[in-house]
Amino acid sequence: MASKRKTHSREFKLEAIQLVETSGKPIVQIERELGLSKGQIHRWKRQLAQDGEEAFPGKGRLKAQDELIRQLRRENEILRQERDILKKAVTIFAQSQR
Repeated sequence: MASKRKTHSREFKLEAIQLVETSGKPIVQIERELGLSKGQIHRWKRQLAQDGEEAFPGKGRLKAQDELIRQLRRENEILRQERDILKKAVTIFAQSQR
C-alpha cells in the first residue's frame, strides 16, 4: 500500500521557520517534535529565502511568474495553430485560382 504524502499549509511552514529562529532549539529537535522529515525546515527556509512572499503558493497554485509563463506558452501554441491554419488556407485558395 502506498503511503500518502503529508501536506502542510503555508502558515504551518512559516510558523515552523519562526519557531526555529526564536526558540533556540536545534532544528533537528523541532523537526522531530513537529513530525517532519529530517532537513524539511532547511528546505522551507531555502525556498522562503529564494522566493520571498511567493514561497509556498498552495495546493495546485503556481507562483505568479510560473503562471505567466504557462499562459504565454498556451497563447504561443494557439497562435502557432492559427498560423498553420492560415498557411493551409492560402495554399488551398492559391490552387483554386489557377
